[in-house]
Amino acid sequence: MHPETRRQLLHVNRGFTSRIVGLSTQASRKLLDFLTRQADHPEYQVRLHWEPGTVAVWDNRATQHYAVSDYFPDHRVMERVTLVGDSPRLTIRDDAGTRVRVKHDVFHH
Repeated sequence: MHPETRRQLLHVNRGFTSRIVGLSTQASRKLLDFLTRQADHPEYQVRLHWEPGTVAVWDNRATQHYAVSDYFPDHRVMERVTLVGDSPRLTIRDDAGTRVRVKHDVFHH
């Protein structure tokens, strides 16, 4: 659950998420491959038209960043700020809709 919006979210990342605890290695890999491929779909992407002075800010708790190398011969300049903050939270409901408590390390980063 996103700590600010309280909306459900699932954070997986090709570079950091290695497996899902409780699933076999094969099942974990298959599910993670499916989930991470979702970021490849244009309908789930935002593309900016960069102009001088453009600034982009996103929340890594709910967004995955990927820089497309389509700006040659120009150069990309990036200043990155990473804030220390909330731990990911996972809320799962059983078939009756009752919240099930899950340890925060279900997704290993």
